[in-house]
Amino acid sequence: MDNGEPSRTAFATAYARAYHQVADRPRILTDPLAARLLGVAAGELSESSDPTRSGTVVMDRPRRLFFAARARFAEDRVAAAAAAGVRQVVILGAGLDTFAYRNPHPELRVFEVDHPATQAWKHQRLAAAGIERPGTLTFVPVDFETQELATELESAGFQRSEPAVFVWLGVIFYLTREAAFRTLEYVAGQAPPVEVIFDYLQPPGTDEERARAQERARRLAAAGEPWLSTFTPADIDAQLRALGFTDIEDRSGTEVIAGYLENDPEFQGEAPQALRPSHILRASR
Repeated sequence: MDNGEPSRTAFATAYARAYHQVADRPRILTDPLAARLLGVAAGELSESSDPTRSGTVVMDRPRRLFFAARARFAEDRVAAAAAAGVRQVVILGAGLDTFAYRNPHPELRVFEVDHPATQAWKHQRLAAAGIERPGTLTFVPVDFETQELATELESAGFQRSEPAVFVWLGVIFYLTREAAFRTLEYVAGQAPPVEVIFDYLQPPGTDEERARAQERARRLAAAGEPWLSTFTPADIDAQLRALGFTDIEDRSGTEVIAGYLENDPEFQGEAPQALRPSHILRASR
């Protein structure tokens, strides 16, 4: 974060969702609030714009579609859980996510967890954009350096003994492995049925992929947001099963996009370079 604003990558993710609304057909994710929350008019959105103001993000189509697809995948899983009777969803590192303001499930309570300064900025942007805060939304400000997630969620009314879905997108690779698995251990301790949806990066497998990953990591580190962890699919599967998760679905970035764009040739066969490290995973127990 910088001056109490969300991270540059949070800006870029929101910008990708906003640009997706005007640039891509068919649309994977419908999010009419992303541009409003950013304070950007539809006519100002363009592929060449730099939402981070630092040159750290290139808004290429594969990555833009992955940002849309991972959000859609998570929202589809939340919808399935809500239909099955789950009444709680926790969005960890909510940033500029807009699901809570588009939530079509009147009995589903949404807990947005984020740094207090980020949430204060979001309050201001919501007010400026005229986006109403629904009664089903609870903000949970957590400074992970000084506060415990479990304590703050409980204080906000989250029921540890009731089923829940946890959505955790665009965060885990900025954490150490130890911090990531502490959070997953907390999720695993929720009363079943419990489900978590998150994305992660796998280590590069070729010299070309290593060079690309190192360059991207360098840019992010220069912006104050270094990558701290990667996982192989086998590694993270074993860790999740050790925590008690029994139903695990792991998709590559290309696979999750292809699931929504079945006839797009760009996502058939070999994955685009930009998406080769990216995976999205859901695990439940």
